Amino acid sequence: MVLTNSQYEQLMSKYYDKQLKTNRIMERRLQEVRDAIPDMLSLDRQIRLLSYQHATDRLAGGSDSLELSAEIQKITDKKKELLTAHGFPADYLKPVYECEDCQDTGYIDGAKCHCFEKEIVRFLYSQSNLQDILEHENFSHFNLEYYPDDYTEEATGETPRDNMRNILETVKSFLSGFSNTPGNLLLYGNTGVGKTFLTNCIAKELLDRSYTVVYLTSLKLFDILETYKFDRELSQEEKNASISYILNSDLLIIDDLGTELNNSFTSSQLYHCIDTRLTNHRSTIISTNLSFDDLRERYSERIFSRITSNYTLLKITGDDIRLKKAIMQH
Repeated sequence: MVLTNSQYEQLMSKYYDKQLKTNRIMERRLQEVRDAIPDMLSLDRQIRLLSYQHATDRLAGGSDSLELSAEIQKITDKKKELLTAHGFPADYLKPVYECEDCQDTGYIDGAKCHCFEKEIVRFLYSQSNLQDILEHENFSHFNLEYYPDDYTEEATGETPRDNMRNILETVKSFLSGFSNTPGNLLLYGNTGVGKTFLTNCIAKELLDRSYTVVYLTSLKLFDILETYKFDRELSQEEKNASISYILNSDLLIIDDLGTELNNSFTSSQLYHCIDTRLTNHRSTIISTNLSFDDLRERYSERIFSRITSNYTLLKITGDDIRLKKAIMQH
């Protein structure tokens, strides 16, 4: 998950290709227009001369020339009239960008554009093959029938199906208010009850709405954090690239918390991650097979307190769905 220099260049090459594509389109269109409208070349030349004069006046300390600006606008309007008169759209010579905000450069005022942030997350997803998983693990494939309706769980006072139905309503509320009130979820319950499936459903929903989502198993999360802390072969830039998406993505999913080796390092890094994201108002979803008692015993009291005080706690009950599916297939 560490974004190396070569990976960064791979992503940036997409933007170079976009710019080349735009330039080719503009060159072709410009030639089409000049062939159809010979006067267009003269008008372009006039605009360049006036623009040069305008820039020269400003560099010399003069004030903006309203007359020059008005003259440039007048010629620009005439170009549009000529275009439409000859059957071209009025904006035919306007550059065609995939992202108007950064004009396909990937950056706005030195900061990464939102489109570049999404490209990075897409790249990271492609590296983990999660994109393929999300084609199948999403709300359109969510089936309540896998949750029993013939007994009541003592812990919830509901059948597993009714419990999941209520959880889905909570998740729906979490998603609908995501842009205004980022929240946090803790999904806990036995192995195989659908915690990871549900987190993938949420991830797919938010990715489709152009939010940045980072999914990591707890093993992978702490592997990245360990690399960030101790690997001296990676540059600080490469380390910062990976840690940035963990701490600043719109949603971070930590799956299977508790499967990692537990020690003082993992505890301190988990607290830092949770606390920083809470401070930055970034949403986090944690799934775990651990019970509340296990969480309190395994991690520090301050981690347990941060989670129980700032997360919506959702206990998923039921049978092992993976086992059910395996039995049904045979």
